[in-house]
Amino acid sequence: MNRLYRTIGRKLLFGLDAERAHGLSIAGLKSGMPLFPPPVADARLRVDVAGLSFPNPLGMAAGYDKNAEVPDALLKLGFGFAEIGTVTPKAQAGNPKPRIFRLVEDEAIVNRLGFNNEGHEAAFAKLNGRTGGGIVGVNIGANKDSADRVGDYVLGVERFCDIASYLTVNISSPNTPGLRDLQARASLEELLGAVDAARGERGTPIFLKIAPDLGDADLEDIAETVAANRIDGIIVSNTTLSRDGLTSRLAGENGGVSGRPLFARSTIMLARMRRLVGPKLPLIGVGGVDTAEAALEKIRAGADLVQIYTGMVYAGPSLPGDILRGMSRFAAERGLASLRDIRDSRADHWAAQAP
Repeated sequence: MNRLYRTIGRKLLFGLDAERAHGLSIAGLKSGMPLFPPPVADARLRVDVAGLSFPNPLGMAAGYDKNAEVPDALLKLGFGFAEIGTVTPKAQAGNPKPRIFRLVEDEAIVNRLGFNNEGHEAAFAKLNGRTGGGIVGVNIGANKDSADRVGDYVLGVERFCDIASYLTVNISSPNTPGLRDLQARASLEELLGAVDAARGERGTPIFLKIAPDLGDADLEDIAETVAANRIDGIIVSNTTLSRDGLTSRLAGENGGVSGRPLFARSTIMLARMRRLVGPKLPLIGVGGVDTAEAALEKIRAGADLVQIYTGMVYAGPSLPGDILRGMSRFAAERGLASLRDIRDSRADHWAAQAP
């Protein structure tokens, strides 16, 4: 099926504007069109993280289903979890179009969407109408014109804490001016203290999503601030501003780069964060995952869970099933009881690499 998509489906979709093609893929999932059957559940892939039991470690990253339109359809593709958003308190249009660019030669995407979404209330209504189970997280952000960005995150926690499986505090998008400044220690302490207070004694896990363009001192500050504020895990990473190694003529477009070129940089940051936080804090690896081998390497570098998005643009909707079947084969061939057995096995190798 992957080959069929690459030879026919991708050619048709890539003939369209990237944002229109994305909209058509959402419409296809909403329509209930026949999906690729997910692989048979494999107990060796189950992961218990932050009080949640994931049927497998592979998730759909935020950015695809911004408005909670198709989380259950995504789960039917085989994903162990889906993350919707980024959702801001008020609806906003995002940045001017065009704002998504395919870097085909690099199997990458540049986007400068700018948190375009329908706002809290629209997403909440859709999530509240779900009838299926499964783990669905909500990625929360701040409005571009907000006078109180910390307050926007607090509103996100208050709105979704009781309906989301987990929450992700996204302060790492490069497409909202000044947002990444919240990763600085003093600002981060204020933010994480506020979202933890808003959660109160409710058990909903809160994850922090960080950028891949941070220095070692920044990573140390984040690790210490997370530990001091009852944050349940870290997602490494969002898109990068780096253009190293890109060959596409569109590489100069403003925005964040995702896809295959992000793999090494994000995996290095993941491994360095694992060394800083120790073995207990959950880490979610994101960036450049488009094969079972890449997903497994994220786990070896320190990830408990792995998310994908851009890989599906290039490989198609059969990708989650392909990755999970590859993971199952890997576990069977090596006699593993759990993929946890390989976690961190190459963390030192990756942490020593230059980004």
